[in-house]
Amino acid sequence: MSLRSNISYKRLTYLMLSVTASSALFLSACNDSSTQADSEVATDLSVFEGCYTVSQDEPAQIKVSQQEGAWVMQMKEPATAKRVWDNPEILEVVDNSDIPQFFSIDPDNVDAVIGRPDRVLVLAHVKPSYANIDPLLDSEYLSYIYRGANTIYRVECDDINTDILGNPHADIIIDNVNESI
Repeated sequence: MSLRSNISYKRLTYLMLSVTASSALFLSACNDSSTQADSEVATDLSVFEGCYTVSQDEPAQIKVSQQEGAWVMQMKEPATAKRVWDNPEILEVVDNSDIPQFFSIDPDNVDAVIGRPDRVLVLAHVKPSYANIDPLLDSEYLSYIYRGANTIYRVECDDINTDILGNPHADIIIDNVNESI
């Protein structure tokens, strides 16, 4: 091999190594951005904004909203409190890998999960396409409240006070707080 062809061979080798390294960097950058986009979609918490109850025939009992840039939950107060909702409690995103601790559903079928830091309350939004085909789900929303999981229903928010602390076997007493004052 001549000296000239040896130099050309080395240049060609350096060129191929440079192209390979550039391609690898480009492909890894593309992969990272798609992972970021997937996690942003998975953590869209706006699906939770609203009020919830355990039965479609009952007034709202839990309210989820965004206040001062944070997601919070509030519970209905008894009529004696002279207000409808209690103080807001901060909610945070729950990792999809933690879903099996709270719900018996494949994490791939869940859009977003939010919960209190102590995990006494965790809410999950099931993908609508999955909720439509699973006969055990009659709502897109799941709740985990202190060791128990069930579907819950999104309902209209209201200013009607509910005595949820009363005897659970008695009729629920509903009183409009504004009329009581």
